[in-house]
Amino acid sequence: MRVLVLGSGGREHALARALSLDPAVTALHCAPGNPGTAALGDNHALNATDPAAVVELARRLQAELVVVGPEAPLMAGVGDALREAGIPCFGPDRAAARIEGSKAFAKEVMAAAGVPTAASHVCESAQQAEAALDAFGPPYVVKDDGLAAGKGVVVTEDRDEALRHAAACGRVVIEEFLDGPEVSLFALCDGRNAVPLLPAQDFKRAYDGGKGPNTGGMGAYTPLPWAPADLVDEVMDAVVRPTVTELRRRETPYVGVLYAGLALTSKGVRVVEFNARFGDPETQVVLDRLATPLGGLLQACATGGLDPATRLEWRPGAAVTVVLAAENYPASPAKGDAITGLEEAAQVPDAYVLHAGTAVGPDGGLVSAGGRVLNVVGTGADLTRARERAYEALGRIGLRGSHHRTDIALQAAAQSG
Repeated sequence: MRVLVLGSGGREHALARALSLDPAVTALHCAPGNPGTAALGDNHALNATDPAAVVELARRLQAELVVVGPEAPLMAGVGDALREAGIPCFGPDRAAARIEGSKAFAKEVMAAAGVPTAASHVCESAQQAEAALDAFGPPYVVKDDGLAAGKGVVVTEDRDEALRHAAACGRVVIEEFLDGPEVSLFALCDGRNAVPLLPAQDFKRAYDGGKGPNTGGMGAYTPLPWAPADLVDEVMDAVVRPTVTELRRRETPYVGVLYAGLALTSKGVRVVEFNARFGDPETQVVLDRLATPLGGLLQACATGGLDPATRLEWRPGAAVTVVLAAENYPASPAKGDAITGLEEAAQVPDAYVLHAGTAVGPDGGLVSAGGRVLNVVGTGADLTRARERAYEALGRIGLRGSHHRTDIALQAAAQSG
């Protein structure tokens, strides 16, 4: 199978790595890719949000499967264009991708499907926003209705800050605050059937202890030793399958991965948000544990042949990923700084590095090119060992002004003994 992966971040490097381990994948291409994916396959310069350009490249490469990593190409209609050209695509059409592209649409679908979620109001004026904030009270949760690369949400006790965010976004969804820990669950979908992956937990705030601004994610881990044993079954029955059924009823069948961001509240499971693609950085740890070959699974989804009875195989143990972020991330991250120590990090057993925001500099060396620069993954028999491996490898990497959280999976590792 000849596979083309669209995107250039840590998620796409993780996808490329998992696909490269599938014996059925005979050729691997990434567009535009990054220096990490270049070591696994061929990179191609491409504007991934240009449907015509994506179709032209897929045809030229004779791709038998296109895997769309980020959300922007989906909302640009890349999935529609590929299917019209007869090229199997793992990723929903634009209409179905609105499950992420519009928070208001997602709420509408959940209401129709009976999916448990936070009470909310869609607001398009300052007056509406003020009324909604007063109705729910603090902590205030304000979400940009459109795509915001994981950074369009403000959760704050400060009413003025909430109003400023609402004004900056224009159209927002303001909702009740959900208590309890958050969990990410991915489900592979073929438009009718869905199969779950392992649940994971990520860390959105920039600094230790959940402090600082929201980011795209500073680390993640799996498995979740504290989660209820029946969590996956409950989410599939109450959230994923009803959502897939409702989208099919609307004649917008969902093909791809449905990311359910969940809160395990005192009143039960509630959906915080849906995403139309693999979450980053949860993908990095979930795919690390997946033993079932990935290419065949994604192709089955893309061609409508996913067996609902599929039981995935998982490697035993745990995986932890820690994000090394550039100076001043998430505000205005510094770029162009030299990255050192990757060879030394590669010497750490049971650890490896995925590229997220990197580039080749003028002198041929590796430099930072984004806010989240590297994902350092550690694995082990349990979370404690996986954490040790990840942080040992990260400690060998140099990047001026960089920062990372030191508490990824710390509490879970302590709970699991």
